[in-house]
Amino acid sequence: MAAAASTTSLSAAFSSLSLQSHHRLHRHSLHSSFPTSIPSFSFLSKPHKPTPIKASPGDIETTFFDNDDPELVSSFSPPDRPEDFIPPPSFDEGPFESEDDIARAYEELYGPAYSGETFLGNDVYVMDSKVKKATGFGSKTKKEKIRDGFDERVVQVRRVTKVVKGGKQLHFRVVVVVGDKQGNVGVGVGKAKEVVAAVQKSAVNARRNIITVPMTKYKTFPHRSEANYGAAKVMLRPASPGTGVIAGGAVRIVLEMAGVENALGKQLGSNNALNNARATVVAVQMMRQFSQVAEERGIPMEELWK
Repeated sequence: MAAAASTTSLSAAFSSLSLQSHHRLHRHSLHSSFPTSIPSFSFLSKPHKPTPIKASPGDIETTFFDNDDPELVSSFSPPDRPEDFIPPPSFDEGPFESEDDIARAYEELYGPAYSGETFLGNDVYVMDSKVKKATGFGSKTKKEKIRDGFDERVVQVRRVTKVVKGGKQLHFRVVVVVGDKQGNVGVGVGKAKEVVAAVQKSAVNARRNIITVPMTKYKTFPHRSEANYGAAKVMLRPASPGTGVIAGGAVRIVLEMAGVENALGKQLGSNNALNNARATVVAVQMMRQFSQVAEERGIPMEELWK
């Protein structure tokens, strides 16, 4: 029985050795059949760990402040200033800006002052800020009409087209005359994509160019006047009481908005409404009252007719 057990153990050992040798031969044959130029895969190998650099004790320098007192308060002494050093001015020192300089700088940034006076151009009677905006939830922005005593009259509405690279852009150009019918009148022009916006722009522009029309007690001109603006020429003549305003086109609208009740007007040049309106404004600006002429000559006003 013992001999049989020993023979079975020996046979099992020999069979395991033969199987291992067979597997080794099979592996060798497989490796030899593949080409030798197969690249090696780096992820199969272990990653390389860099060796840390250790500092030697001789490389570290340590300074000990044994002689310093920690309770002692040290004061910083700044370096000496050079001989040509000029100290900067303080904010509390002058020269201070005057109110006119501040208003002028404000006008350069945001436009004329709200008070109606300007330092860079003509007098301004109304500002864009007076156009109040009323907004609410679910409602569009609405602009209230300016209430400053001036009436508005639309003289002309034209469609203008601008040719650009992508096509044509359509806008509306509106000429508006504003006046209080008490001697103040202004002509303005504005352009926008909508007629209402163009009217508002031109009205603001007209209020920025208000002039005063010299009139007698009979609501007429003191003397004759003629003026040109571009190709337009306008002639103005005084008239007796009860005549009314005998004129046409933009000249009549400007005179009515100014408060003139008796006058004669004639357009002698172009029929352009904007140029005729501005020519009327130029002709009115050339007029002078009798008191102004007498003051310039240094004589009483009664001697003007002698």
